[in-house]
Amino acid sequence: MESFNQRKSIRKYSDKAVSDELLNQLLQEAERTPTMGNLQLYSVVITRSKEGKEALSPAHFDQPMVMGAPVVLTICADFRRTTLWAKQRKANPGYDNFLSFINASADALLYTQTFSNLAEEKGLGTCFLGTTFYSPQQIIDALQLPKLVFPVATITLGWPAEDPEQSDRLPLKAIIHKEHYKDYTPQMIDRFYAEKENTEKNRHFVEINKKETLAQVYTDIRYTKKDNVPLSKGLIEALRHQGFL
Repeated sequence: MESFNQRKSIRKYSDKAVSDELLNQLLQEAERTPTMGNLQLYSVVITRSKEGKEALSPAHFDQPMVMGAPVVLTICADFRRTTLWAKQRKANPGYDNFLSFINASADALLYTQTFSNLAEEKGLGTCFLGTTFYSPQQIIDALQLPKLVFPVATITLGWPAEDPEQSDRLPLKAIIHKEHYKDYTPQMIDRFYAEKENTEKNRHFVEINKKETLAQVYTDIRYTKKDNVPLSKGLIEALRHQGFL
């Protein structure tokens, strides 16, 4: 990858293998990522087998890149390893709570981003799947995750077999606040979202979904309240099942 400014999500992969040697090198280099208390509160489950991918695929709404990628990585918030270590060293761990889940999730997501950057520098393609929190119990069951381990990120990995168009991004002014948070005025919203709303791709997106605005596509079709509420309940139940609530 020439520059991070050119990065793209890759959803189609060639048949070229991702060697264990290269994968392990990248996973090890990513361990230098920042981590809370130097505890490395994450674990990575590597899925290569057809059977393993078939078990994970339904949790990710059967997105084709799950089966099509040579490697699927599930990065987990993991306070189990630290807890077991503490118990074996005459310490009294207290990590079966929501704060510990948040801390471990931050560690896991930082690791995920670092790994993705390193992989893309080597010419590999990645795609971050936003579905990991949608059906966590399915992933927990498929990967046989014990208490105090929870899936927080999934990426597909392989050598690219496509060169897709780069996704749009909001202008820098839309995301920065100097010294304190300055709430958005209607004029600011119009200005910051103008370019996104007027790309040919997004205008077509609105048209084919028979909506008036791009925002309506997201609120009425893609990420709806009627879906978010039950999915939130499932997430909370899975957190309770894994011992974080």
